[in-house]
Amino acid sequence: MCPLKYYQFMRICKDKKAYRYQMVVHAQVHGVKPTARVYKTSPPLVRKWKDRFEEEGYSGLEDHSKRPRNMPNVTPEKEKCFIVGLRSKYKRLGADQVKILEGLTRSPKTIRKIWREAGVSRRRRRKKHKTKQNLREIKKQYKLFELTCEDTKDLKDIPEYWPQMKSKNLPKHQYTIREVSCGIQFLGYSNELSLTNSTLFTRIINHHLEKHRLLPDESVRQSDNGSEYIGSWNAKKPSSYTLAVESLKGQKHRTIPPRIYQLQGDVETVHNLIEQEFFELETFRDREDFFRKALSYLAFFNLERPNSYKESKSPWQLAKEKNPDIKKEALILPPIDLDHVLSKATLGGNNVLTDP
Repeated sequence: MCPLKYYQFMRICKDKKAYRYQMVVHAQVHGVKPTARVYKTSPPLVRKWKDRFEEEGYSGLEDHSKRPRNMPNVTPEKEKCFIVGLRSKYKRLGADQVKILEGLTRSPKTIRKIWREAGVSRRRRRKKHKTKQNLREIKKQYKLFELTCEDTKDLKDIPEYWPQMKSKNLPKHQYTIREVSCGIQFLGYSNELSLTNSTLFTRIINHHLEKHRLLPDESVRQSDNGSEYIGSWNAKKPSSYTLAVESLKGQKHRTIPPRIYQLQGDVETVHNLIEQEFFELETFRDREDFFRKALSYLAFFNLERPNSYKESKSPWQLAKEKNPDIKKEALILPPIDLDHVLSKATLGGNNVLTDP
C-alpha cells in the first residue's frame, strides 16, 4: 500500500505515466475498488485512467490540457490577420497609437501579443540626440496660450513623402505653432523657408487667436534662432516676425539660447508624430488633396486624439477644462497655404507686407 495519497504523490512524482500504468495494471487484475484503496484515491479516478489506457494506450495516461474549450473573448483569426497587417502599414507606430488611429477594440497589450506571436518585429524609434526634459507638471500650470512654441520642419527628408512632393508640387516646408499646456497645434505650408512666410503665418495665427479671444493678458511666443525668425544674426533691430508677434498687446517674442533645443521639445515632439501618423502613411493626388487631408489630420489631432502624456485627454478636452467658453471652431484653423496667400497679398509702402 502506498504511504501517500494519490494527489500528494502526484506532486512529487517524476514519471506520472509510469505510476498510473502500475495503477491501471493493478486494477485490471484486482478490480477498481481494491486498487483505489491501495493507491489511496477514489474509484472514479482509477476507472478514468483505466478507460483512457484501454482506449488510447500508454499515451492516454498523460495529463490533458485544462484550457477551456469555449473562450468567448479569444481574438478571431480574421481579426488577428488584420492586426498583423497593420504592422506593415503603420511602420514605426506602437500598439497604443495604432489602436487609436484604427479604432480597435483590442487592448494594446493584446495587439502587441498578436504581433509577437506572428513574428512581426517593430521598427525601432529613431533616436534623438538628447532626452527631452520632462516638464509635465510645470506645463499644467500655464494658462491657455500663455506659452506657444513655433518651429519649422523640412519635409524633404521624409522618404515616403519626397517622391510625391517632387512630382505633384507639394509643400517642402511646414510651419508649426503648438500651445504648450494643452498641445493644440496650427499648421502652415510653403515651398520656401523664409522670414516673409514666418511673418505671414504668425499674422494669420494672431488674427485667429484675437478673433476667438484665446490669448491671456500676457503671453510668450517662443522660437529658435533661425533666420526665418530673427532675420540676420547681426541685425540691430527686431525682425518683421518679432514685430508681428508683438503687435498684439501683452504678447512677447522669445528665442531659446543657442543649441538648447530641449526647450523646443513640445513642437519637436509633434513634428515626430505628424511624420509618423501623416506623412509616412498618406498618399496625395495633388496639392489640393494634400491640404484637404492635412485639415482632417489637424482636426483629429486637436479634437479627438488622446495624449498619453496628458492624462490620455485630447487637446480639446484639456482646453475646455481651462476655458469652458472655448468653441471647437477655435481649434480648427485650416492649414495655411502660405504660397497661395502670399501671391494674393498686396504690398504696401516700402514693400511692407500687409494683412491679406
